[in-house]
Amino acid sequence: MLDVRSIVGLRRLDLDERLRDTVAGSVVMVTGASSGIGAAAARSLGRAGATLLLVARSEDRLQAVAQEIVEAGGSAKVLLTDLADPAATQSLVDGVQRDHGGVDVLVSNAGRSIRRSIELSYGRFHDFQRTIDINYLGAVQLVLGLLPTMREKRRGHIVNVSSLGVLFGAPRFAAYLGSKSAFDAFLRCVAPEVRGDGVAITSIYMPLVRTPMIEATQVYGLLPGLTPDEAAQRVCRAIVERPVCMAPRLARAGCLARDMAPATFERLLESVYRVSDDSAAARGDGDARFEVPRFQFVLEQIGRVTSRLRSQDA
Repeated sequence: MLDVRSIVGLRRLDLDERLRDTVAGSVVMVTGASSGIGAAAARSLGRAGATLLLVARSEDRLQAVAQEIVEAGGSAKVLLTDLADPAATQSLVDGVQRDHGGVDVLVSNAGRSIRRSIELSYGRFHDFQRTIDINYLGAVQLVLGLLPTMREKRRGHIVNVSSLGVLFGAPRFAAYLGSKSAFDAFLRCVAPEVRGDGVAITSIYMPLVRTPMIEATQVYGLLPGLTPDEAAQRVCRAIVERPVCMAPRLARAGCLARDMAPATFERLLESVYRVSDDSAAARGDGDARFEVPRFQFVLEQIGRVTSRLRSQDA
């Protein structure tokens, strides 16, 4: 009899084989490829035989990821770009069209996260500008530049690495989730227009992933989360299966609860807000002494709800 680890290993092997069948010889662009989910996904795609176009702002880290891919027998090219800069993004698109004839798959993963209460945001309009520039406008410009060639070739896939919070909101994430939700809505509008041309659009609503993006908020260290490799496997599965969206069961349960009892759901989020606190980074005081203890109650509540939902799914 196969144990759980053997079953997981077989599923991973099956995914690797299907990914190779899907992307071998294809041109795949991964944004935010210098670390975290982007780097892990790029490594997997490189092993599967894709030609990787690695996009980010950090040249040293991008070069390191590219070197890993090449040393493993893959193909990767570093395209140093700040996607918050429209001129740089247009230059990226022009170069990719000229040198590669476009891309077959775009993994839109680059992003900026800010966790800060609205009270601390009154004088920080630039937080909203920074998140919208990279999470929405830069991502949209890239799609607008690469989509026409996909439609002409009658094949292509855009994979949006999104967040669970887009599905039902979260306190202290107005800047981040506002921008991520805007891109999500943009893609949902575009998808039915391009599906008939052979172009699929997939949004992956990721739970917490342990990447450098979350390091400023200490309480995240207490919450369950995916490793970058586990998150990258979801990206790879999306590329193989081309679903409209991917979300954990708990996320779908949360959306159902919000739709069935919106006032109750909002009160729950209010409770989460009241018993938690802004991070030391958000407060700008470098003092995290209140952050972890006050979040213990939230963890207990999440644990109880999670246990009930899992027992109902079983």
